[in-house]
Amino acid sequence: MSHILELTAADGVVCPAYVAEPAQNPKGGLVLLQEIFGVNSHIRAVADVYAAEGYRVVVPATFHRVKPGVELGYTEADMGEGIGYKTAVDALPAPGVMQDIQAAIDEAANGGLVGIVGYCWGGLLTWRAACTLSGLSVAVPYYGGGMTAGDELTRKPQVPVLAHFGEKDHWISLDSVAAFREAQPGVEVHAYAADHGFNCEQRGSYDEAAATLARQRTLAFLAQHLG
Repeated sequence: MSHILELTAADGVVCPAYVAEPAQNPKGGLVLLQEIFGVNSHIRAVADVYAAEGYRVVVPATFHRVKPGVELGYTEADMGEGIGYKTAVDALPAPGVMQDIQAAIDEAANGGLVGIVGYCWGGLLTWRAACTLSGLSVAVPYYGGGMTAGDELTRKPQVPVLAHFGEKDHWISLDSVAAFREAQPGVEVHAYAADHGFNCEQRGSYDEAAATLARQRTLAFLAQHLG
């Protein structure tokens, strides 16, 4: 079962969220963070998968502060539009969108201990949430663009982190993944023989084997830390 609810951030901004409910009592809460393509059919389907595994999943619309109702596909034009919205969100005065993610964490806590999973831009935000926000017990970023370079390398996660990367990712170099491993020895890092976006079945870079293995590892990691 799924529905839309409104989250109120610390600064009073109201952000919509897609919520996927499990069939039984939840075994934990989960915040799911979108790619640069919005809370589209793929992200909603991913949320539904985690709900089927027993989690109460909250998906905040992280573009809402700059553009409500974003739901893009995966064409070059869609990518350009999504990058524009991401750039606008990144330019917001701090703490910006992190307030909406904190509100999503607080809402997800109605399902128990809370984990966070994010893809692409959402992977970067997941990493930042693991290092700066409260109320989390575990974090799983997928191919988070930017999290393997610059100041991100010096962040200190407050919760256990499992990170997934693609060995063929032209956005995130293997050298930068190696640098991340070295800088963050406490993070469990896996790299797959796949490209950026390998988890998304709507993209040409989808890799079923990598997506399946990463999902198995993610579910095991969530179960370990959320119960």
